[in-house]
Amino acid sequence: MQHWLTTIPPLVVLLLVGLVVFVESIGVPFPGEIVLVAAALAASQHKISAGPFAIALAAVLGAAIGDSIGYGLGHRYGDRLFGWLERRFPKHVNADVLAYAEHVFQRYGVVAVFFGRFVALLRIFAGPLSGSLRMHYTRFLPANVLGAICWAGGTAYLVYYLGAAAETYLKNFSYAGLAVAIFLGIIASTLLRRRLERNVQEYAELRRAAD
Repeated sequence: MQHWLTTIPPLVVLLLVGLVVFVESIGVPFPGEIVLVAAALAASQHKISAGPFAIALAAVLGAAIGDSIGYGLGHRYGDRLFGWLERRFPKHVNADVLAYAEHVFQRYGVVAVFFGRFVALLRIFAGPLSGSLRMHYTRFLPANVLGAICWAGGTAYLVYYLGAAAETYLKNFSYAGLAVAIFLGIIASTLLRRRLERNVQEYAELRRAAD
């Protein structure tokens, strides 16, 4: 992904970051975080002529606008939208996943909208579910925008400066530090994904037992 981004103009990179995050925020399983991280890392290594602010701004706009459109779609079409997502993306969207996500948003409301931005599963469903559950838009919008700023801005700047620091470090030492960082990152993301999968499974079992 990073190598491919270096082959296209910087403006197209920014548009791509915003577009992919936008589509993901509407409710379609797209690799928004992967594209954002790849762009920020390429910028930190001066492989593309874009700074962290431009990348963060593109992602923030894509996230905030996409979530708002997702909210509108969920509010108007509800179950029809989720049924379409189940048919098109059965590996990512199914009855158990939707039930767990709905449970989280019903229980935590705007808090789930904000913190859900940092979790891939909840990030996809934040807008559509909030609209489907009839959350007031005046409550949804501030949490949506603030979450987009913190997630997109935080990710862009963190990856950018960590990438710059790693490049300086590796010039003087070795690739051992980068290998350790990648290894720890893989472990952390794997543990988070497995924990989320367990939560979905446990909630599905509770629902079946109740039925």
